[in-house]
Amino acid sequence: MKFNLLLISQLLISFSGLSCLNPFAPRYDAEVLARSCSDLTVIDNVFCTFSNAYAFKDTTLYGSVIDPDFTFIYRDYERAVDVSWGRNDEMRSTYGLFQSVQSLTLIWNNLVSSDSGQTQRTIVRGFNLTVTFNPGDVERVDGYADITFTRSGVNEPWKIVHWRDESNF
Repeated sequence: MKFNLLLISQLLISFSGLSCLNPFAPRYDAEVLARSCSDLTVIDNVFCTFSNAYAFKDTTLYGSVIDPDFTFIYRDYERAVDVSWGRNDEMRSTYGLFQSVQSLTLIWNNLVSSDSGQTQRTIVRGFNLTVTFNPGDVERVDGYADITFTRSGVNEPWKIVHWRDESNF
């Protein structure tokens, strides 16, 4: 018994230099931070945050890129009218989507057009959205998003103020 306690204490002393190594809390990696999409003063990071919000089904993350004056528009082809709603309805419908699916994968594709304003920009970009309700029920939506971004100043974060969905479904 005395030998086991001595061996255990020797092992603890030997590995004390490794005590800060925790596989469940890896070291800080500045390179990973540099690849993150948290700097919303860059429009590509707004698209990245948008995709992450869908992947994680996180309405808080999604809401961080949606402007208070947001408007969503899509074409109802059966009724031949445009349908629109504001931020509150957008957040409710997105929450409902996130709750009713197993997973979402949003991939942003090619830029069709883009302007270069300092406080407002409009970008038309292709996307692929895969909606998995369950393994036997998977929907794919391809289309284009005509998105207008706004910000109050040059160093302020971009927010989506207008989104016209031009999906092919």
